[in-house]
Amino acid sequence: MSRQHPDDLPSYAGRPQQAASAPHEPAPVGLEPPAPDKSVANGNGNRVVATAARTQHWWTETLHQLSLHARVTMLAAVAVALAVAIVSVAAYVTVRQQMYQNLDDSLIMRAGQAAQKGVLTNLTNLQRISSDAFGLSDIQVAILGADGQQFGAANSPLPPIGPDELAIAQNQGTDASLRTVGVRNGSHFRVVAVPAKYCPVGAPCNADPSLLQPGALVVAQSLGAIDQTLHNLGIVLWAFGLIGVIGAALAGNAVARSGLRPLARLTGAAEHVARTEDLKPIPVTGSDEISRLAQAFNAMLAALARSQDRQRRLVGDAGHELRTPLTSIRTNLDLLAQADKRGGLKPEDRQQLLDDVRAQMDELTTLIGDLTELARDTPQVRNAELIELSNVVQDAVIKVRRRAPGLEWDVQLTPFPVWGDERLLGRAVMNLLDNAAKYSVPEGVTPRGDGQPVGHVTVRLLDGVLTVTDSGPGIAEPDLPHVFERFYRSSEARGRPGSGLGLAIVKHAAEQHGGMIYARNVPGAGAQFTLWLPHAATQTR
Repeated sequence: MSRQHPDDLPSYAGRPQQAASAPHEPAPVGLEPPAPDKSVANGNGNRVVATAARTQHWWTETLHQLSLHARVTMLAAVAVALAVAIVSVAAYVTVRQQMYQNLDDSLIMRAGQAAQKGVLTNLTNLQRISSDAFGLSDIQVAILGADGQQFGAANSPLPPIGPDELAIAQNQGTDASLRTVGVRNGSHFRVVAVPAKYCPVGAPCNADPSLLQPGALVVAQSLGAIDQTLHNLGIVLWAFGLIGVIGAALAGNAVARSGLRPLARLTGAAEHVARTEDLKPIPVTGSDEISRLAQAFNAMLAALARSQDRQRRLVGDAGHELRTPLTSIRTNLDLLAQADKRGGLKPEDRQQLLDDVRAQMDELTTLIGDLTELARDTPQVRNAELIELSNVVQDAVIKVRRRAPGLEWDVQLTPFPVWGDERLLGRAVMNLLDNAAKYSVPEGVTPRGDGQPVGHVTVRLLDGVLTVTDSGPGIAEPDLPHVFERFYRSSEARGRPGSGLGLAIVKHAAEQHGGMIYARNVPGAGAQFTLWLPHAATQTR
């Protein structure tokens, strides 16, 4: 059985019904069709690619200009639109194919039964009664002879007949032909042809079957009812699809508004912080991703508040501490100026004042350097390099030993590589050693003339643990928790030179290198400071 798909709709308007399509004429021998112009083809391809690229760029720019709310709404609408489109197309195609299949099966079965019964194949009966008499105005019936003769019902148009139907009439096989002809939304028919034996007009075929002639029974069923049904189905699918897309857009808008409300509140809080510098945390409810973002934002605000608090305390303490050496320098300079007006001081008194000014300047320089170091409120060392810690400690011991010749130094070092800032680590170790040297010399004691040490300092570096033990009086228990705070001075240390920033710098350096520092008192000795740093092999850079 030969079939033609319903979409293949050759038009019969303005053509004779029996006209057959002319066969394609072969091309003349020796002539080849002209080759396509490759330059034109390439030019068209490049233009298509350029147009597609511009379209994609415009679409991307448009999406980036939309708000997140609009994107979520559009995403919901587009997703539902795609789903509705796929379901609608699938439903429409399925119903359409099923209706055509049912029609084809019905036409073939009815035409075959009519051909076997012989009522319609008797030309006397066929040409006497119109198909309208049976209420079959949407059906056209005809008999097609093997010689191409056509016989239709009385006062009824002939169905479309072509080469497919003529082949069925001539072959007299068991197959049937099916095809769709006509113009969609106009004269539109599904045509079936089955082999049949017809009886000529006036021939006694019942008495003599040999009078039957080979032919085909052609039946054409109007597709208007099916087209109308499919049209109504399309309208329903479009209507419900449009309603679904609008509903999805509204639902997406509601979901976006509800879901992005915490984000809008977080945005408002960030704008409030930027406008007023008020670092109060925002309330957090729930446990979704936006809540986690709000918690991270609150943690950032807390860290920023702590940093601001440290900066305020640093500036306040620095202003207080800077006044002392500046006041002392100004007082000594005023004394020198007044003494010069009265004739000057004695040389030894003048030298003492100048030495005092020089000492205050040195203290002020050290204090400014310490403040600059602590003002770098960075969480970790940047541009770290591989350092041998034992060399850093050894260099610091050499420098401090020169400044404190009256002490006995017990030093034992083992190699230990670390990643870090050599300058900052050297400053921290120097501060530890200076602190030990300062408190190992009893207050008011001068170096002995016989060269005997007046104090003892022990330095050990074993497996990355640096311990510095002095021979001083130790640290009072109430002061132990505060020795690493900025500008903290115990009651015993207030009479000694210093700014109270040395141990704070040590703690700062330890934390930046991922280490730790703690202090304790050693029975039979003085205070002991322990600095631990991680091995270079355990750090990734």
